[in-house]
Amino acid sequence: MVMVPNASVHGRVGQPARQVLAQIGNLVGRTTAWGHRGLALGALALAAPVWAAQEVKDMVGGPAVKQINLTQGVTKIAADQHWIHNFLLWVCLAIFVAVFAVMFYSIWAHRRSRGAKSADFHESTAVEIAWTVVPFLIVVGLAIPATRMVIEQKDTSQADLTIKAVGYQWKWGYEYLKGEGEGINFLSTLSTPAEQTVLGSKAEKSETYLMEVDNPLVVPVGQKIRMVITANDVIHAWMVPAFGVKQDAIPGFVRDTWFRAEKVGTFRGQCAELCGKNHAYMPIVVEVKSQEQILYVAEYNELFILLEYRGTSL
Repeated sequence: MVMVPNASVHGRVGQPARQVLAQIGNLVGRTTAWGHRGLALGALALAAPVWAAQEVKDMVGGPAVKQINLTQGVTKIAADQHWIHNFLLWVCLAIFVAVFAVMFYSIWAHRRSRGAKSADFHESTAVEIAWTVVPFLIVVGLAIPATRMVIEQKDTSQADLTIKAVGYQWKWGYEYLKGEGEGINFLSTLSTPAEQTVLGSKAEKSETYLMEVDNPLVVPVGQKIRMVITANDVIHAWMVPAFGVKQDAIPGFVRDTWFRAEKVGTFRGQCAELCGKNHAYMPIVVEVKSQEQILYVAEYNELFILLEYRGTSL
């Protein structure tokens, strides 16, 4: 039996329904209009920092404007990391293309409009073997170069210079333990003026804002530098992207890492472990200099670095 609604009842119920639908339609229309305005304002807000960034120069030894890749390395460790990063991206792309190519071909070639009918089977031994062996070979192939790199990164033997780095809230302490400058120790603290860092400050920011220190760590170029790292209070992390180095500093434990800079210059890093409210204010600055430029003088447990120029001494 087909039930036909009473026309009078339908009319009484339909009129309020149409009014509600009309109100909803007006609301959607207003929401859409405001949505378009919101999208436009959002686009302007996102574009504003980009316009501002165009006026900012690349930081010497630090991050570059609009940088989208890894920091350009100056050590073999960093170069190896950069290479395997790019290599893995190509491997992932190849796997993606292969898997989706098979998937899309299967969908296209076995569609119902071509008269394809689904097969009736429980499993395929060949497929089971293939999707077990192939990923295994890929992982082993990637592990060979990665293992070599990890072993090299952990080999801190035969260092030319050993330096101890201690993380504090919120600064770094350095001590030259072995090699040139042995016995020298000092603290390295953020040197950005307080008026630039205070919340809401409109003071002009320096080009090395929050990435500058009063006493940088100075090391010679081309020498193997072993860093012995620990912390005095909470967990910190000593990281310099250009060296490809990141090592946690853990209270009560000593960890070590190493680098050999192949280029003279200033290179910047930061504490890479959330360590408290001033975590963002403990940068790392390493100055790599030639042997002719470095002269270590130990006096009153402070480090004095004299840059000797040809014919002139500061």
